[in-house]
Amino acid sequence: MKDWKNRNVLIVGAARQGLALAHFLASHHANVTISDLHSAAELAGVMEKMKDLPIRWKLSSNDISLLTGQDVLCISGAVPLTLPIVQTAYERGIPVLNDSQIFMDQVQCPVIGITGSAGQTTTTTLVGRMAEHAVVPPVQAWIGGNIGRPLIDVVDQIHPDDVAVLEFSSFQLEIMTISPQVSVILNVAPNHLDRHGTMEKYAAIKSRIFQFQNNDDWTILGSEDPLAWSLRNQVPGRLAAFGFNPIEHVPGAYVREDRITLFDGMRETDLMSVGEVELRGRHNLLNVLAACAAGQAAGFSHDAIRAGVKGFRGVPHRLEFIRTYKGASWYNDSKATTPDGAMAVIRAFSEPVIVLLGGRDKHLPWDKLAAQVRASVDHVIAFGEAAPLVLNAVGPVVEGRKPYTVDHCQTLAIAVKRAAELAEPGDVVLLAPGGTSFDEFNNFEERGDRFKEWVNKL
Repeated sequence: MKDWKNRNVLIVGAARQGLALAHFLASHHANVTISDLHSAAELAGVMEKMKDLPIRWKLSSNDISLLTGQDVLCISGAVPLTLPIVQTAYERGIPVLNDSQIFMDQVQCPVIGITGSAGQTTTTTLVGRMAEHAVVPPVQAWIGGNIGRPLIDVVDQIHPDDVAVLEFSSFQLEIMTISPQVSVILNVAPNHLDRHGTMEKYAAIKSRIFQFQNNDDWTILGSEDPLAWSLRNQVPGRLAAFGFNPIEHVPGAYVREDRITLFDGMRETDLMSVGEVELRGRHNLLNVLAACAAGQAAGFSHDAIRAGVKGFRGVPHRLEFIRTYKGASWYNDSKATTPDGAMAVIRAFSEPVIVLLGGRDKHLPWDKLAAQVRASVDHVIAFGEAAPLVLNAVGPVVEGRKPYTVDHCQTLAIAVKRAAELAEPGDVVLLAPGGTSFDEFNNFEERGDRFKEWVNKL
């Protein structure tokens, strides 16, 4: 849908994506109504910022009656498709859209889209850096989506010769019917099953990032990840891969004798040494390989791809070094909100590890993480709502075996104090919760920021 003039649009959810979409639609002369379960008092600051736009507010309810007279229903990412108002819209034949779908419909430039269960933000940032080195002004690179700002906010400023790099969540992909020209699936591990139900459905939703591509478009899959790689036969366009070992005849980015190598289908290019990557951990090396494969598919020069990788030390809340205290190195990975994510972070260290695990459970299995803990973690500190699940999975302390101690703390602040008591020179103290932040905090960023604050005050 290109012309929004006089269209009646109901937006459910006054969060970041919904508000950006409201701004776009109102500026395109749509008749916009925002519905949210919060009260006017709770949203007073948001409403003040939007006061110059002709927007109607219907708060404290998402009643089905709000659909009367509406041409389109738009939903923010956190709004489930099972919500009665969404189901009723489908039954009445009212289109259900989100900011990503509308952006993809409106944007005129090529789009690189990245999704996965872990590593999306790091990889998106890397590809964005490569894009910024690849373009020559006035051409611009735009980076956003589920990372940073929703690009629907600036879609009118994006020109056909520009390039856009977007992170897509499964919540956004769930209703997408347009695919980027370059699509990347990093990995598919248990996540958001409370919303999507089964791993089969979750993987199918992730695959929507490429399902609507043309023959000339590129899909890049992680060959080290069984579920991601199993999607290769569904790719409608051109297939590329990334991993530690080259896949015969498949273009992509691989490691050969400690060198990152690009293969374009005909010839190999020695790009750079693995030692030049400043990100720590095997999982981050895979993120770098994915970004290199995406850069090659997008037509970026080798110099631009190298420049995007060199000097990059990560983004906040992902293996973020905070400080040295009592001779121990303290790291914040608040973004590790799944057991699989926490496992990957723990594996990045060979030093003695004190790990802080917990938060709110996402109804995902903890057993594999517990096995990793028993193999390589010296001390476990469980905190928050999920602490009993962590303690049950890890089991009791066995003399002479890791973990040597297991503590239960009610809050993250108390866990930090306990970690400081345990820390010794040469240790790593790591926040890698494995659960969400919503038991104590609004989001993982707030949790990570508070963790850093408390660590810096020790």
